[in-house]
Amino acid sequence: MKNLLYCLVILVVLNSCKSSSKIVTAAANKSERTSNKIAENIIEEAEENIGIKYKTAGTTRAGYDCSGLVFTLYGNYNIKLPRTSIQQSKTGIDLGKDISKAQKGDLIFFKTNNRSQINHVGIVTEVLKEELLFIHTSTSKGVILSSTKEPYYKKAFAQLNRVIY
Repeated sequence: MKNLLYCLVILVVLNSCKSSSKIVTAAANKSERTSNKIAENIIEEAEENIGIKYKTAGTTRAGYDCSGLVFTLYGNYNIKLPRTSIQQSKTGIDLGKDISKAQKGDLIFFKTNNRSQINHVGIVTEVLKEELLFIHTSTSKGVILSSTKEPYYKKAFAQLNRVIY
């Protein structure tokens, strides 16, 4: 009788642990799907801005600078980011320069014109085997799509950050 009671207690404990892990896994999957949807929405909205001109300190469709584009688009989804690229680079999870860790919607940072600190930011739109595509604002061309394979951006690439969880 004592062995039977012991077996029942073990069985109840094991079953309760098993069912809770399904709940945690389901919640994690839902969170990941939500993050992916937010990233897709931000990218879609960013693509709608391709061709908009560069404007120093710009945060509207009348003109954007690089961090203004990021600030505005993420802000539309209640993701509050600082206004400048250097401050944005200190936000979220720093993924370093390992592009294999990148996901759509991550921020990509650069040190352009041989600067010693980050001064440019874009939004990762596509993750390929050895290349990232990203939308950003160029001073000469406005909002454009570029690649880390382009020599200028390959040399200036500094880090990736995840701000959508």
